[in-house]
Amino acid sequence: MFDADFWSRIPHQLSLLPDRLGGHVFLAFSSLLAGVLISIPLGIFCSRQPKAERGAVTIANVIQTIPGMALLAIMVFAFQRTGMLPAWVALVLYSILPILRNTIAGMKTVDPGCIEAADGIGLNRWQKLRIVELPLAAPTILAGVRTASAWVVGAATLAYPVGATSLGDYIFAGLQTSNSAALMVGCVCSAALALLLDMLLGGLEVASKKRSRVWAFGSIAGMAAIAVSPLLLRAMHQEKTITPVPEMVAAEAFQQDKPYVIGGKPFTEQYILIDHLREVLQEENRETEVKAGLGSNVVLQSLKRGEIDCYVDYSGTLWANEMERSDNVSSAEMMIDIGTHLKEQGILMLGPLGFRNDYVFAMKKEKADEMGIRSIADLVPHADELTAACEIEFWSRPEWKNVQTEYGLSFGKTKSMDAALMYGALSRGEADVIVAYRTDGRLGSGEFVELEDPRFVLPPYDAVLLVSERLAKDRAAIDKLRKMVNTISTPEMRKANGMVDLQEKSVAAAAATLDPQAN
Repeated sequence: MFDADFWSRIPHQLSLLPDRLGGHVFLAFSSLLAGVLISIPLGIFCSRQPKAERGAVTIANVIQTIPGMALLAIMVFAFQRTGMLPAWVALVLYSILPILRNTIAGMKTVDPGCIEAADGIGLNRWQKLRIVELPLAAPTILAGVRTASAWVVGAATLAYPVGATSLGDYIFAGLQTSNSAALMVGCVCSAALALLLDMLLGGLEVASKKRSRVWAFGSIAGMAAIAVSPLLLRAMHQEKTITPVPEMVAAEAFQQDKPYVIGGKPFTEQYILIDHLREVLQEENRETEVKAGLGSNVVLQSLKRGEIDCYVDYSGTLWANEMERSDNVSSAEMMIDIGTHLKEQGILMLGPLGFRNDYVFAMKKEKADEMGIRSIADLVPHADELTAACEIEFWSRPEWKNVQTEYGLSFGKTKSMDAALMYGALSRGEADVIVAYRTDGRLGSGEFVELEDPRFVLPPYDAVLLVSERLAKDRAAIDKLRKMVNTISTPEMRKANGMVDLQEKSVAAAAATLDPQAN
């Protein structure tokens, strides 16, 4: 983990901190505040209405039983969009139960003698609530807020796959690209934020018990400092200055209303291509933002809705998932049909980048030689005894159904795991077969062997560059992006992936090798 380059990569990761911490703090603080504003009034009401209490607590309990990723996915489908909104709503729902439950408990434990005394001195209903009940219940309520804050800060890291920026960007990207520096920064910052927030809420709890204004002001000031910390970090961070080059002069008149958003899927190659696209657009003086780690369907739908402006997809994925085609045609025919179909959806396909990242079945070379397996057809007689592993998406894709139908292939056991972990599972014997990507750098290490597809069931996966209607109107940027067409070969892409996955080089260093001027 702590290799020779580990510490040298930390400064670059810290340069990304202002945006990621800002997104995380916004999600955590705003959703926690919304949870407090919903749960405390509801808890006070429920503490006096037993039927309402049962209903509200049951609903909150049901929401809490839904796994975090599943709740985020539900919100994406409910709002038909990615980004901050679905993540924020999911976190608000997650924060409700502990605050609601503790508010009800706190209100019920108020000493009846205090209530009688308040009635005796003539306090009305609202005065009694404000002066007597809430102050006495405050320590219990704040304990619920502390629990909710721990849940929300932790769950906010899961917002990454739906396109919401958070400290989860470090963790997911670090896992996908084997970047231990990114993982370390993400984990340390997430843990520090959770501990600090818990400590400050604990200070408010102490303030409520001691009736101490010093504790209260100190805790609130600490939370305010955390809230503005991303702004301070951003002010301290020296933004990269783009130096115009002569050929950019003609584009200077262009007025960009907002940054172009570059999308991508959750694996190494996509992170490299995102960085490459960002460099190309910045050479044309275009501001960019990134939404990485999106699923195949989510990223395409985001492009259709204009939530992102460009990304690299694969012809086989568009053919099978978007167009629901399963017929085998030539690569050229496929590209024409895909381009026509996407144009009807308001998407411009600029063309192929030049490399193919097909699905490919692979085994450990030693085991394949031992069993005499060279193709997918050779797997069939042994399939009952074999364990196959792949990313979860493949097992539900039409390509896998076609392989099953054409070859009669049915493995004894299938596992779903991240692409970055499949090769380790294969090496350790935890899996016998994996379904990998052809340009994966680890596939060319010599330890593994690709299995042939003699019936050509798996379609070609030419990498194609897609852009939104908004970006398509920017002629200078499109001309620049179009120069990327047919510039990256399959070996070059595999080499770039290997730099990240095997040599633990940075994504930026790998992306730089894709620049035709660098070769």
